[in-house]
Formats: sequence, C-alpha cells, structure tokens
Amino acid sequence: MATHSQSDLQFEIGHVLFIDIVGYSKLLIDQQKERIRELKEIVRGTKQFSLAEAEGKLLRLPTGDGGALVFRNTQEAPVLCALEISKALKKHPELRVRMGIHSGPVKEVADLNEQMNVAGAGINTARRVMDCGDAGHILLSKRVAEDLEEYEEWRPRLHDLGPCEVKHGVRIGITNVYDSEVGNPQLPKKLQALKRHRTRVRWAEVAVALLLLAAIVAAFVLVSKKSTRSISSVPEKSIAVLPFENLSEEKANAYFAEGIQNEILTRLATVRDLKVISRTSTAKYKSKPNNLKTVAQELGVSTIVEGAVQKAGNKVRVNVQLIDARADTHLWAKSYDRDLKDVLGVESEVSQEIAEALKANLSPSESHALAAVGTRDAEAYDLFLRGEYEVRQAHFTVGDNGPALDRADAFYRQAQARDPNFAEAVAGLARSRLERHWLASPLTATELEEVKSLIDRALALAPNSPEAHFALGLFFYWGHRQYENALAEFNRTLELQPNNALARQFCAAVYRRRGEWERSLADYQRAQELDPRDFGIPIEISFNYRALRLWKDSERAALRSLAIDPHNAQAALEVFISRLNATGDVGSAWRALDGFPEAIKSLTLASQITGGGVDAGGDVAGIVGIKYLDVIERRFSNAFQEFEKEEVNGDLAHLQQLAGRAALRVLAGETEAAKSAGEEARPLLEARLGERPDETFAMTELSWVYLALGRNADAVRVSRQAADTISIEKDAIAGPGFQNGLAQIEARAGAPEEAVKRLRHLLSIPAGGDVSIARLKIDPVWDPIRNRPDFQQLLSGPEQIGPNK
Repeated sequence: MATHSQSDLQFEIGHVLFIDIVGYSKLLIDQQKERIRELKEIVRGTKQFSLAEAEGKLLRLPTGDGGALVFRNTQEAPVLCALEISKALKKHPELRVRMGIHSGPVKEVADLNEQMNVAGAGINTARRVMDCGDAGHILLSKRVAEDLEEYEEWRPRLHDLGPCEVKHGVRIGITNVYDSEVGNPQLPKKLQALKRHRTRVRWAEVAVALLLLAAIVAAFVLVSKKSTRSISSVPEKSIAVLPFENLSEEKANAYFAEGIQNEILTRLATVRDLKVISRTSTAKYKSKPNNLKTVAQELGVSTIVEGAVQKAGNKVRVNVQLIDARADTHLWAKSYDRDLKDVLGVESEVSQEIAEALKANLSPSESHALAAVGTRDAEAYDLFLRGEYEVRQAHFTVGDNGPALDRADAFYRQAQARDPNFAEAVAGLARSRLERHWLASPLTATELEEVKSLIDRALALAPNSPEAHFALGLFFYWGHRQYENALAEFNRTLELQPNNALARQFCAAVYRRRGEWERSLADYQRAQELDPRDFGIPIEISFNYRALRLWKDSERAALRSLAIDPHNAQAALEVFISRLNATGDVGSAWRALDGFPEAIKSLTLASQITGGGVDAGGDVAGIVGIKYLDVIERRFSNAFQEFEKEEVNGDLAHLQQLAGRAALRVLAGETEAAKSAGEEARPLLEARLGERPDETFAMTELSWVYLALGRNADAVRVSRQAADTISIEKDAIAGPGFQNGLAQIEARAGAPEEAVKRLRHLLSIPAGGDVSIARLKIDPVWDPIRNRPDFQQLLSGPEQIGPNK
C-alpha cells in the first residue's frame, strides 16, 4: 500500500461557506429535487460565485441537502456570498437555509469513485459552525469574525454568540451575521437555554472590549498623534489609481499597461494637496471593480481612476476616467490615440487634467513635475517600463529573486544606452543593484562605489528627481548604515513626492535602526494611511512591538496583516514568534501556523529576528532557518529531514545550509556528525570571509562551524568580530541580534559568565535579539548553562517592556 509523507499533503487555506437546507429529510423526493434546484440557481446567481469561478478560485462540494463552496481568493468572499444568498432567499420562503463559514486548511482529494472532492479541517469546522444555527442563520467561526472585525464596515453586522458545543463535547466560538435586511437575529435554539447566562457574559465582554478599544486608541494617539479617519472624513481630494486594463492582443504587453498606470500615479504623488494611495494597495484590485464604493472605502479615498491601454505595433490607445466613488459619477474621461513615439507625454497630460478636475492647488515645482518628461526616446522609455516591471516581479518572487533583478538591470542598461540622459533609468539601475545587495547577495566595496557613481550621475541629470534621491537614501542606509544621511535623502524624497509611502516606510525603518521607536511607529502608521492594503506594513509594526516586548500588540498587528492577506505566511510566523516569546507555549505558537505547511518553508526565522537584509542571522536561529521551529521542541530528527529535502538556490543559501547542518548537530549533541559537517563548510566560509572581511553573514556561520569542530576560541573570536562590526550603538535592531549570537557561542564555548552577563544586558534593552525570559526557559541553545545559579536567577528577574525612557 502506498504511503504519503506529511510533505505530500498539499493543504492550502480555503474560505469555506457550508450551506444546508433545514428540514430537507422530511420533504418528498420531488420536493427535495426542487429545493436543491432552487438553491443551486440562487448560489450560482451570486456575484461572488461568478467572480471566484471566473478566476478559477472556487471549489464545490455537494452534500445531498446542500453543499460547500471553498473560495480561494479572499476571506470576505464566502461572507459576501452568504449575504447575497440570504437576500435572494426572501423571494423563496419555502426554502429554509442555514449557513456556516470558516477559514482553514483544505485539500483536493479523490474519493472512492475516483472523483475529485474536497476535505480538511476547514470543511469540517465550517459544517460544525453551521450545525449551531437554525434556518436563516449565517454563522461565522471565531477566526473569521476576528479578521472581519478589523474592518469598520463589518462590525455592525457581527454579533458574538460565544461558544457553542458541537460533536464530542468540542466547543467552538461563533458569531451571528445579520442586519436589517439579511440574516436571522434570533438566538439559535442550541444557545437559547444559556440565554440568560450569555447575556451577562456578553455585557461583560462588551465592557472589556470597550476598555481594550480605548487603550488601543490611546496608544495609537500617543504613537501617531492622530486618530484613524472614518469614512465620513475621507479627504475630498483623495485618489486611487487602479490597475490599467491591458487590452492588447499580446498579453506580454501587460508591462506597458502597468507602466502607464504607475507613471500617472507617481506624478500625482508629487502633489501635496492630494492624498494618493500607493500602488501596492491599488494593485490588489481589478481594473474595473463592480463594488467601486467598497474599494474606495477600503482605500480611504473619494475618487478612483480607471484606465485601459491597448498597444498594437507602433500605435497606442489610452482610455482614462476619473470617478467620484461616493456618488458613482464620472468627473472626467478622455481617450488618447498616439503613435508609440508620441505616447511619452500621455502620463503628463492625464495627471495634469486629473489634478485640475480635483481642483488641486499646485505649486510651480509641482506643476513642473507633472509636465516633465524623463526621455524623448520612445524605445528607451519602453525599456525602462520593462525594467520597472521586472523589479516589481522580483518583489513578488518567493525565494531567489536574482533572475528578475538580472532582467531589470539589463533593461535599465539598454534604456541608458538609448538615452544616456534618462535619469530615472540610471536611478532604477542603482535601486535594483542595492536591492540585490541587501536582500540577496551583498556587493563588494568596489561594486557599491559603482552604484554611488550611478546615483551621482542621476542627480547631476535631474537634481530634483525623487527616484534619484530615494536611491541615494538606500545607498546610505543599505550600503553603509549612515542613518543621518539616509534620513536626509528619504525626507528630500518626501519633499518632492509627499505621497511616497515607501519613502515614509524607510524613514520608519531608519528610525528603529537608531532606536527611536515612537518615531518609527508614527511613520509606519502614516505610511499605512497611504498604503492601507499593503500587508507588509502591519508586519513591520508587529516587528516594532515585538522588539519592545509588547507581545499582544505585536500579535494584533500581525493578525491585521493576515486579515489583508490570509495566505501571508510571514505574518503567521510573526504571530508564532510573538506568542513563543511571550509565553513559551509552543503549542499555542504552532497553532498560528495552521494551514501554512509549504509556504512557511520559504521563509527563515532570521527574517523575523533582524528584519531581513544582509545582517540577518545574528544567532543560531538565523543559521538553521525555519528548521529552528523544530529545534525549539527538540525534534532534531524532523529538522534533519527538512535539511535533506531542502533545495537551495545561490551561493549564500548553500553556505547557510552547510553551516546549518553543523549547528544542528551541535545542538543535538552529535559531536562526530557535527565535526564532519563542519569540515565540509569550513573552507568555503573561510574563503568567503577572506574575500569579504566585513561580511557578518560569513562570520556568524563560521562561528558555529568552528564550534562544531571544537575550535571554541576561534568560534568566540569570529562571533565577537560580527558583534563588533554591527554593534548595538550602530544598529538598534541587528546589533542586539549579534550580541545574542555571541552569548550563544559563549554559553557553549566555555565562557558562561560572559554569556549570562550579556543576556542580562539584552533583557534590559528593547530589541534584545528576541531574548525573552519565556524563550530562555525553553530554547535548547541555552542547555549548557541552564542549571547555573546565575542563569536561573536571570529567569526570575525583570525584562524591559516598551522603549527606554
């Protein structure tokens, strides 16, 4: 009989709507058929069903007296579908239906008849949620309800019912969805016996929720100095430019449509009198959404720009319309038919006419920025758009994004060859190379100077180019950790482009590297206003709170990220680490990763500990990577198996894998195996460190390899070298990580007093390398000093909560 390993179980998160006809078994056969036919017709007639089916994001599971729909697009889809069904059922009083909704792991399987079917905990839980209700009820699991509560428009419809007992005595939290038009406001019969008790509990929960909300609002005011704007206070002059539809016969021209949209958005972002939403958020929507008002509310804007681009040979047609989303009326619309060589001015014309339609007050410099054209060479412009497209593709690439950056570099170089005075293409190449340096493969000192020359050239060509100033900020930050210079350039970018959410995020990132936590949080919140649907910003906020040991705040921010993108494994991992650091409860932490068995493997714990980049991996978790989650529970055999299955791309990943094997053997106490693994990794890492003497990655990996070889003095020496290279004074985020890494080496290399002293200091400062008392109690890396009195005393002492005052 064939067996299947855990890795064969290709589960994914499904958003499940379970539907059941109440009293079905009591109907005559003909009546049953008619009810099923009516229900199918209603379900298939819903907008959410049609959208998900058209996208290939819908699975169906018939159940005889109803069925289950598994949506794989958004968590809101099954709830919106249920509301549509409930509204349609008003015309069919004979059709009594109840519905249950849950998000959880699902899997396509073949049944006994070799037909494809759907199974998994997501299906089972959705059915149990439904079973708690009566006819007309739309019930949600607690997980779905908590995610929807993050959105203001859902809160009035959500009514917590508390726990409901289902099969085998299991209790699950449920929420009833209803308003004046849809749903059933009556308490389900299963809960009516507890009605009096539930009423008392509910009022208590409301009181607690209000207190919690008040605390959150107070904290938010302290951090960001402004409260969240309601829909009614959305600025009149606020705008989102949605993705432009590619009407070209050649679908490969998608880069061109994206490029036109992005150029218009970039120009509008220079106008201080406008609020312009970032492309990261608008990219999540269709070119022409049906629910325009909802989109505007989610993005916090009053107006929407829709467009379409058709490119055929040397001819280009661009259609653009500006819509008042609140009244769903057109404010302005125009079509542009141009030869390709004349299309260069379209973005300028469109952005100027939109600014005029919104009655934006323009300064002379803003008027000039809207009208400016970067190049007069149509081919250079086309190559530049291709380069920008490849950079965006690199951002969406899981794993090795080097090939996409290689293609981007080639297009930028070709654009420069066509027009040496095209400043944006020069700045684009510099930015691409710096991204490679920080996120993929560190550049040498000579290569970094070449990048600086590119930026200097771009600024000489266009002194007021926001793209060039942004690239210079990246050079100072990513290239040399010169934070004051980096901030000056990012702030200059914001002067030239006030709506640049990314520049605002980088200000926040630099502030936290300097240990200025309140300023960092404030800038991340301001960036979120301009980029409300970017799941990455709540992750950064979560990271800040975790660095301050504000574990609940950290988890709450990560959950907001998951509400934006439920498939976001990085946010789930952030929840995992926050829970682990807060309580040491591995079981609770693991539950945060439910449904992420494959996606989670593409990440490393190091990216969460240090915020990623060339400094990631200050301690052993950064070396071992995601396998360290098994190490925490001392499941070393599992970690070894993961190493054997892991495929790596690139030299750095290969070196990390070799060093990780050696470190794992050390942690497992397998001395001979550790030496064998260390001998394989040592010459390669020593050679790399010889070529790049300041690279902390090689130092950290090599310190554990030396430890595996029994060369304790060398292990301490190299680890201390890494900690001195990136000190706490130089970097408030990565510095503590390297101090933690040095303490780990000292604990295992015969310097326990130094290790404990170092840990005591880390517990007294923010961002202490993810050192928490709860984590110290369970992490196997500290086993050699666990029984020492000074270490045990450390576990009973205090730890810094919040920023130092």
